[in-house]
Amino acid sequence: MNETTKVTIQNLLTVKSIVTVLLTVVFSYLSIVGRISGEQFLTIFSVVVAFYFGTQYQKGKEEVEGNGDYELTRQSE
Repeated sequence: MNETTKVTIQNLLTVKSIVTVLLTVVFSYLSIVGRISGEQFLTIFSVVVAFYFGTQYQKGKEEVEGNGDYELTRQSE
């Protein structure tokens, strides 16, 4: 396997990713068998996905800002 594939698999195996996938599967099942309504599923799923992608976005933003600070510091030395 190449390095990019390994990194992608490692990212998918993070706790947040596993929880997000499991919640998606569980709430999809509950919606299909009629235990929860489609509206309840949509509300729950929207919150879970928004939280997951929100934290992923924030993490990426911090990494970019951190790299920019490093470059500015490095150039001024």
